Amino acid sequence: MRLKPVSVVSFLVLLLFHFFAGGDGHFIYNGFAGARLDLDGMTVVEPDGKLALTNITSQLKGSAFHPTPLRFHETNGTVARSFSTTFVFAIVTDLVTVGGNGLAFFVAPTKNLSMASPSQFLGLFNPQNNGNASNHVFAVELDTILNPEFRDISSNHVGVDVNGLASVVAEPAGYYDDDTGDFKNLTLIAGDAMQVWVDYDGRSTVLNVTLAPVEAPRPIKPLISVTVDLSPVLNGTAYVGLSSSTGPFRTRHYVLGWSFALDGAAPPLGYSNLPKPPRIGDSKRRFKARDVILPVATPILALAVVAGVSLVVWRQLRYAELREEWEVEFGPHRLAYKDLYRATGGFDGKHLLGVGGFGRVYKGVLPASKKEVAVKVVVSHDDAKLG
Repeated sequence: MRLKPVSVVSFLVLLLFHFFAGGDGHFIYNGFAGARLDLDGMTVVEPDGKLALTNITSQLKGSAFHPTPLRFHETNGTVARSFSTTFVFAIVTDLVTVGGNGLAFFVAPTKNLSMASPSQFLGLFNPQNNGNASNHVFAVELDTILNPEFRDISSNHVGVDVNGLASVVAEPAGYYDDDTGDFKNLTLIAGDAMQVWVDYDGRSTVLNVTLAPVEAPRPIKPLISVTVDLSPVLNGTAYVGLSSSTGPFRTRHYVLGWSFALDGAAPPLGYSNLPKPPRIGDSKRRFKARDVILPVATPILALAVVAGVSLVVWRQLRYAELREEWEVEFGPHRLAYKDLYRATGGFDGKHLLGVGGFGRVYKGVLPASKKEVAVKVVVSHDDAKLG
């Protein structure tokens, strides 16, 4: 079927709006199917348009760059330009309470992050260069693992990073309700789509970071508002990107839409056009939790069984009756106390035959052999004196 001219124009306008990436520093991606991004590491664009920064593979990293370098300094070269970005993300983990390691929006002078480490370094830094001023990297992290070496405040926070992962400022993930002003917590690894806004004013050097559930109105009060001069950090031309990494836990980090602008507000995303994040059912999440718990609990249970058996054997050896040499030579003559107790009716006075200097003698009948015996109960000298 042939399209009408108006339909062709509308399609071209929509296509340009979907993937616009001009040299003036504005772009928008409502989904990433066919997007011309530079991908690195494990990052792929899935058929439905989701940008999957990571998959469930452990200890790997992934990143996506807008391919065109942007000039972040004004003409005089001393003041960083204002910029704004927004993106929708979802972090999906197979477990209920733990995931790793988070994702970040960043600005860097190069697209070569081959020396960066995965896990807690988010594919941006490594143990040697983390914190070095020569990095010239600015980032906003959505961190889902508490790393004491970076002085993290929790395993569910948003942080502003300059040249390293010890955040300049960090806050628990959430947003402020416009009506009540109350803080509403958001769990980053819940698998829900959420939106982040990052706005930097080059003149006032104020950086605002805002977080909210997807399609919710942008909160008036930002989650983070901090004064930070990015002029010495964003040194001339730089690239903007998104990065993530995995640790030991099975986690997927998705970006569903992304826009950016220099010297203005980032274009709003079209929520209805964004791909949907995958969801993992509660039963499957609980099953995965058992997969983690059982390998840990099994050796502990085995150690407990070994300890219990050892205790029983030790008690038996400790309280076992000792046979003297003459008993071994002439055969077993010792009877269990309980058998003697039963034979004498519990040393009942009715069975008493007589009393000597060292105790009493009772008549009894052994329960097994039915033989009559005389049983002498010996007392110590001290007991005899007390008696």
